[in-house]
Amino acid sequence: MSIVDDVSQAKRIIKTFPRQWDGKKCVLEMKDAKYNWRQTEWWAFYWEMLFVRATPPGFEIPGERVDRVRFDLKGVINWDLKGKAIKSDDHHAILNDKAAVDKTISGLGSYGAIIALCDVEYNDENRTFQRWREQLQGGKSKYQKEREARTPLTRYRKTRAELREVLFLCFDKETIKICGIMRQGRNSNGKPRPPKYIINLEKCESVLVARLALE
Repeated sequence: MSIVDDVSQAKRIIKTFPRQWDGKKCVLEMKDAKYNWRQTEWWAFYWEMLFVRATPPGFEIPGERVDRVRFDLKGVINWDLKGKAIKSDDHHAILNDKAAVDKTISGLGSYGAIIALCDVEYNDENRTFQRWREQLQGGKSKYQKEREARTPLTRYRKTRAELREVLFLCFDKETIKICGIMRQGRNSNGKPRPPKYIINLEKCESVLVARLALE
């Protein structure tokens, strides 16, 4: 088995996934499955859930645990599943914990990321989708209330997503150096969050091992 086999099996499964993701339907589906349905970026977690349900041959879900970090899936190497909106001024994708990635590369030789590129639609001015989700959750969360106390401004939420393309990135001890480092600030207990790797998708040719267009 090789990384090529991982990619081949994953591609075969992804081709069976639905391409059009309606926010309300997906959130309700995730709620029934008890899978991260409260997450603001529901579409990225829906992408994960599709993989969890399918579990391509040769993969373990979840992947290995390295210290406190659990990778999303394990084939020949550990992989993470990420989602990225294609119509965005920010072309970066956040990967995993830097220390954990470094350790899995040291142990297995490589680390991979499977990134779903999606065309998304946003909430209307009245925040209809947002209000619907708040009702479904039984009201605003403590986090929402605290954030609104700091600022009344809220971001528009994604209401639909279309899966357009999937990128397969693979990093070794040399190519991981093209990544940047994202500092995450502090946890609620005041302790600093560990840094994560971040990759500019416009400059990822050296680590792009495959792509799957779904248009």
